[in-house]
Amino acid sequence: MATLLHIDSSVFPTSASSSRAVAEAFRSAWAEQHPDGTVVHRDLSAAPVPHLTADAHTAGLSDPSGHTPGQAAAFAERLTLVEELERADAVLIGAPMYNFTIPSTLKAWLDNVILFGRTAGETPTAKGTPVTVIASRGGSYEPGTPRESYEYVRNYLTTVFADTLAMDLEFIVPELTMAPHNPAMAELVPLYEASRERALSAAVTKAKELADRLAA
Repeated sequence: MATLLHIDSSVFPTSASSSRAVAEAFRSAWAEQHPDGTVVHRDLSAAPVPHLTADAHTAGLSDPSGHTPGQAAAFAERLTLVEELERADAVLIGAPMYNFTIPSTLKAWLDNVILFGRTAGETPTAKGTPVTVIASRGGSYEPGTPRESYEYVRNYLTTVFADTLAMDLEFIVPELTMAPHNPAMAELVPLYEASRERALSAAVTKAKELADRLAA
């Protein structure tokens, strides 16, 4: 049966996090459609993975037979994450925007799983795997908005997932999530609510579509 790799990175619980709430809707729909499937969940806020070290980096570029004990230990941790990605039939990523980019915990995970000569390079081992990114944000960075040029989440993750790892990438974007909490954004609450509903609906639809495709 198919395996879903679910990565959360929001520092907030589901009740206060749009990325977690939309990802949970996806995961629930997946489970309903695919009850015998496997879900591997990594909560990077509760259990961060190690940031890339010199040992982990150099070990990824050298022959394992020549690794020092430090390199061997660091590379083993990287391989655990790489193999989880490779085993997944679909990937779900919660990627809230913090200070105009992704959380550092998600960047650490990416630094570990981007392994040239394996997941990246001429024959990426996760090539074609569908990856759905829930890219929530407090404001709006859509084309034509005042902060369009501040969009560093989708641009970066497109380079990583689509261009580098050759995965089949789709974004779901709940935006204006600060509107209910910021009086200056009060007039944008209806737009926030509409965006949230679209995101929740898109998550359910995408999860069912993927579950059906993988079960076929």
